[in-house]
Amino acid sequence: MSRLSVVLPACNEEPMVEKTCRTLRELLGQAGIRYELVLVDDGSSDGTWAAIEKVSREDKNVTGVHFSRNFGKEAAIVAGLAQACGDAVAVMDCDLQHPPEILLEMYRLWEQGYEVVEGIKKNRGKETLFHRKSAGFFYRIMSRATGFDMENASDFKLLDRKAVESVLAMPERSMFFRAASSWIGFKSISVPFEVQEREAGESKWSAGTLIRYAFRNIVAFTTLPLQFVTAGAVGCFGCSLLLLVYSLVRYFSGHAVEGYTTLLIVMLFIGSAVMMSLGIIGYYIARIYEEVKRRPRYIVSKIIRGGDTNEKVDP
Repeated sequence: MSRLSVVLPACNEEPMVEKTCRTLRELLGQAGIRYELVLVDDGSSDGTWAAIEKVSREDKNVTGVHFSRNFGKEAAIVAGLAQACGDAVAVMDCDLQHPPEILLEMYRLWEQGYEVVEGIKKNRGKETLFHRKSAGFFYRIMSRATGFDMENASDFKLLDRKAVESVLAMPERSMFFRAASSWIGFKSISVPFEVQEREAGESKWSAGTLIRYAFRNIVAFTTLPLQFVTAGAVGCFGCSLLLLVYSLVRYFSGHAVEGYTTLLIVMLFIGSAVMMSLGIIGYYIARIYEEVKRRPRYIVSKIIRGGDTNEKVDP
């Protein structure tokens, strides 16, 4: 009989761990689906790990992974995929904003032969206007870069074992799971869902965190910002040609161009463009530097399976 693994990244989700595990246990049990829950504690500062240990002792189907520090959600997802043993592996948030009942629909689609089942947001829940607009801009860029529609993409997915192994085989240190799961291909289908209200705890995503997350993943998955540098250079060259023609026309007509203000504006414009371009290129060099060091994506300090705790540190 097939087995479903559910990967649940958790950072400071102490109030939700027990409820999420209980909800999934009841839902999957009633549906007659063999399951495994893999909770990854991403360096929480509250009692998340203690809660994971408790539910693991109560349910032998619960596996807990404890990071040595916070490595980020993408690392937690990859760690969960690496520990999952199921024939199909689902990824969902631990705060139940991804509706658990959609898992059943995803699983039935997987049984029909689909190898990647994507959860697509019908709405983005309660978000600020800035958050909504910036997220839309980010996913438009990612859609253009990947060739896939990522406008309402989420981490809520179900992958066949072949798809999981393909994702884990990617060697890059900076993994953008939402894009990577689309890039690998395989037979795919989308399932719409309504984002639920958070029942407890607080969102971990501030405006600054979202901007850093967006830019990091854009750079990790596409060279599109470097094309902006090229486009900017072409634009500056075009403006300089127009200014050159204007200056020559004024000169030969006997009216010299008054220089100081014009020269200052041009120098500031070109200098700003050059510094911005160097910043983009420098960020790519920094990402290359991080990749060539080949440090691990994450370090696991403890793993607990069915109440048995093992100390472990990843190489």
